[in-house]
Amino acid sequence: MYCTQEGDSFLLALAFCANSQQNSCDLIEWTGGQFDWPNSATKSIYKSTGRYIPKHIIATRAQVFKDDIFVALPRYKPGVPVTLARIGLKQKGCEAVMMPFPCWATQDEADSNALQSVVDIYLDENNILWVLDSGVVNTLTEPIRKCPPKSGWNQRIERQEKYAADGRPFVYVSDAATRSILVFDVAGNRGYRVVLPKAICGSRRDVLYIALVHKPGCNNNYLLITYLSGARIFQVRTEYLRTGCAVGKIQDLGLKGGKIVILGTDLGSAVFFRYEGKSEVYRWVVGTLFKDFELVYRSPECYLATHAIPDVSRNRIRVLESNFPDFIQGTVGCGAAQRVSLMISCINK
Repeated sequence: MYCTQEGDSFLLALAFCANSQQNSCDLIEWTGGQFDWPNSATKSIYKSTGRYIPKHIIATRAQVFKDDIFVALPRYKPGVPVTLARIGLKQKGCEAVMMPFPCWATQDEADSNALQSVVDIYLDENNILWVLDSGVVNTLTEPIRKCPPKSGWNQRIERQEKYAADGRPFVYVSDAATRSILVFDVAGNRGYRVVLPKAICGSRRDVLYIALVHKPGCNNNYLLITYLSGARIFQVRTEYLRTGCAVGKIQDLGLKGGKIVILGTDLGSAVFFRYEGKSEVYRWVVGTLFKDFELVYRSPECYLATHAIPDVSRNRIRVLESNFPDFIQGTVGCGAAQRVSLMISCINK
């Protein structure tokens, strides 16, 4: 899922250099899920009723704003009391403590208007956190649909001026089952589906990755598109998606050479990815073909990266990683090992 302010080009120019040293706020680790509970009685009630099972909690997506990391905690299994939380970058201690965001009331599974299972988050250039809520809980055990998907739930992190008159925000969400991109005009309060060509092959049970890139010297945003099992990667200008038709407008960027997992972007023209099951993370500056990418990070043993996260205020790229395969198989013991670490240190020039 991506939200962008269309009409004005937005580019965060970053110059990269490798940095192997990490200071106190460049590595945050935790196991399972520890929360800042209102009181000990509430925690006891959640545990005794099966609403809090630490080993069933895992962060899969994240965004950084100033001194906070916001994490999506999908309700893959029962016992996840909070599905959207924040972690202070300057926390003390060896285990990160998570706080529900924006509050406990928004996490209640019994309330269909509350967040049910957050599967993706995106922080836009106006400091609004956009949330994709699948509406389905316990997806790895006995799936229960609590409400229709919410693709535009948002929370302003910090008060700022409204969007410019010529820069309306649009939300883009991939829908693998229907081979399409869902486009939502926030200002116009309307949405529609753009069906992709059959050349972008994939099955109903596949993963359809998208990534929003902003190329230097170009007033248009591009959306990268590829199925996990697809052999090729594509791009399309978002202006074509906003018109509701992408026929004949999608560019083929070539063969991938394997199954790739897109992890995120630098908010500019660079995309981070890894090959399925591999610990190495690569950076690719999007051009006319899928080539000339560089190795920028390698996850430690037993970890795999799930999200590359721009840290704008510190001019860095961080990475969220975990033992996700062990979590899926139910072999994590007391809980999934998770961490947010420094991937790239950036220097503005």
